[in-house]
Amino acid sequence: MKNTLRIALFTLFVVALATISKLLFAAKIEWSGFSPLIATALFSGMIVKDKKLSFLLPLIALFISDVIIQILYINNLFVFAGLYKYQLVNYALLLSATLIGWALKGKSITAVGFGAVIAPTVFFLLSNFIVWYGSKMYPQNFNGLITCYEAGIPFYKHALAATLIFLPTLIVTYNYIVKQKQSVNIVLG
Repeated sequence: MKNTLRIALFTLFVVALATISKLLFAAKIEWSGFSPLIATALFSGMIVKDKKLSFLLPLIALFISDVIIQILYINNLFVFAGLYKYQLVNYALLLSATLIGWALKGKSITAVGFGAVIAPTVFFLLSNFIVWYGSKMYPQNFNGLITCYEAGIPFYKHALAATLIFLPTLIVTYNYIVKQKQSVNIVLG
């Protein structure tokens, strides 16, 4: 199998994983935030050598899964829209994980583990700050900011758990499909 076909197959796997995760978890508040997308963005930053192209995998996975959710929503088969007002902000925040991946490159188990913790943490801090800053839901003072962060903790816990699960899954799957390595290896060296 040619490398291009293996990469396409892996991309299809990532898109399916993102879409299935959204269908299973996004509408359930007790699981909201449990998604492979931060892990995908982090992984892409670690593995794709061309920095411009490293943004493609997470954007493709997010956009296609959002379009599928939107189609389901339009047909009354999902509870919320896949396309929404502040979507581009969410996309940009997701790409912060790709930038973290650039810095870490995943060459050691420590770098992979650190990335799996820091990427959802940065996403949580930035996204909740933006929610606080642009919302009338929280007072525009320090207490309001802290209240906003407290409200986001369940989502953060889910994003952290998902990244810790999905990042090694993506690395192993990539090594198996694209690199055709049979051994289990969660380091990208």
